[in-house]
Amino acid sequence: MKAQSPTLNDVAMQAGVSTATVSRCLNEPEKVTAKTREKVMATVTALGYSPNFGARAMATQRTNTIGAVIPTMENAIFARGLQAFQEELWRLGFNLMVASSSYQRELEVAQVRSLVARGADALLLIGHIRDPQIYALLDAQQIPSLVTWTYDPSAARPSVGFDNCAAMRDMARKVLELGHQRLAMMTAPLARNDRAQARLLGLKDAMVEFGLNSDALPIVEYPYGIENGAIGFAALMQGSTKPTAIFCGNDVLAVGALRGARDMGLNVPGDVSIIGFDDIELSQVTYPLLTTVHVPHRDMGQRAARALVRHLNDDAPLESQELHTELRLRASLGPPPR
Repeated sequence: MKAQSPTLNDVAMQAGVSTATVSRCLNEPEKVTAKTREKVMATVTALGYSPNFGARAMATQRTNTIGAVIPTMENAIFARGLQAFQEELWRLGFNLMVASSSYQRELEVAQVRSLVARGADALLLIGHIRDPQIYALLDAQQIPSLVTWTYDPSAARPSVGFDNCAAMRDMARKVLELGHQRLAMMTAPLARNDRAQARLLGLKDAMVEFGLNSDALPIVEYPYGIENGAIGFAALMQGSTKPTAIFCGNDVLAVGALRGARDMGLNVPGDVSIIGFDDIELSQVTYPLLTTVHVPHRDMGQRAARALVRHLNDDAPLESQELHTELRLRASLGPPPR
């Protein structure tokens, strides 16, 4: 015969607190002192208590779960921000469901439908470009959404992120001020990727400011991957007029470019400078250390979590928030070879 499951009242009696306190520990932990929360959660664990989330969801029309659809789980680019997003949600009494679109339009639609079907109260999305039926579905179901990893005040949907175009433009200006004129760009596939498109635009804008022909900029597109970065670097260096500075749309490709330079016997930055974007931890242990754009991943994740929870709990409007990037000028950038 199956033993009777412990109840909320059982937890309260053993922990010596009220059922309301137990409920707050489970649903609004930020409203309970750390000492009380630790005592209650220890009791929850000891008794093997499991809240009846299904019943609560039916009563409140809420699951206290937020979904996130990210482009890929195969590298660290999104990991830090998503980790901060989850930690802040947990602190605020919410859970996270994560899905990956693998940069496929149809798969993102399917993943969004799946998260909505599983009761997600809101969604976190990456970038503004996607199949219109996603927003149509969210609007029909009255599911709020927030875009991250980009900031565009002209977009119809609110975002918590940064200006990818301005960030790359600022980096390009530094490179051009060193005297580089033969530039090249290695980017993630540009189709349906507004972040990659904006970073390329930022580089071209800086070239125009310095009197260079941006239409002549050599560009190669490769999916995220260190091996792809090495292949892309070799492709850019095959021409008769070799670039003296290669901009990479993300640090993963840039690390691959560093490996590609080493494989070809080239010195970085003596023969060619390499620039990344994101400032993932790997960029701080490469040889030479990678010049890159620092993205405020954790701040972005925390702000996005707080904004969505405030909207769900207090009906606060979802408003766009612009975060700022910083340049990390390290040893992979130097003046052009003489």
